[in-house]
Amino acid sequence: MKRQLPRINDLGRGMMEIFEGTDISFHGWVVAMTGSFLLGAAKGGLKGFGAIITTMFALVYGSKVSTGIVMPLLIVGDIFAVLYYHRHAQWSYLWKLMPWMLIGVLVGVWYGKELPEDAFKRGMAILIFISVILMWTLDRVKKYQVPDNRLFAGIMGGISGFATMVGNLAGPFSELYFLAIRMPKQMFIGTTAWLFFITNMFKLPFHIWSWETINLHSLKIDLVLLPALLLGLWAGISLVKIIKQNQFRLIIMVLTALGALFIFFRN
Repeated sequence: MKRQLPRINDLGRGMMEIFEGTDISFHGWVVAMTGSFLLGAAKGGLKGFGAIITTMFALVYGSKVSTGIVMPLLIVGDIFAVLYYHRHAQWSYLWKLMPWMLIGVLVGVWYGKELPEDAFKRGMAILIFISVILMWTLDRVKKYQVPDNRLFAGIMGGISGFATMVGNLAGPFSELYFLAIRMPKQMFIGTTAWLFFITNMFKLPFHIWSWETINLHSLKIDLVLLPALLLGLWAGISLVKIIKQNQFRLIIMVLTALGALFIFFRN
């Protein structure tokens, strides 16, 4: 046990250096930790947090930089979700959406590579607003028929790919597609787990070598945020079986919209 103490102390000092080596306030770290927890809960099966997670990270780290910080956390959550929910995946539906999502990612890479931070954050804010509107709409169209054809899959897939590259905001758009085919909850979770895992792995090289938003410093931040993500994964799995998500969606949508306004007008 005595041999392990220096390692633990070194780890603690390393984390303190990360805290002290940034200009992020204590409150900023609390917001980031909360965002990481919600991300874990979402990957654990609780859907509807995507826009507010993006908003929280963008407010703390900046719009474009935050996309690279979130990416490794997303992939950790994706791996867990794939392992836990893989038996429920419906591959035939996944392949209808996947090619269009990858095309959308490439468009997002081109759009965002040289875009100034000011324009990037406004584009992200607009996407967040659209996501909130979609979330609100989804709560009200469940009684109505939504198109289920290749054209609709292509449109939703392309927009999802673009949104996930620019702001990690594919959730509401892909949710609309799966609503169209009336996919049960467990199948939806399992299918989207694979969908986002493959898409995020495809995005990873662009974040490293094209946008350069993933680097040693961003990975150190991810290391600090990882425990909150793991706790969120456990909470998501525990709550998905009993929770009624509609009780939270309105609050989430209001907070997300306010956060998007803050991003849009923030200097």
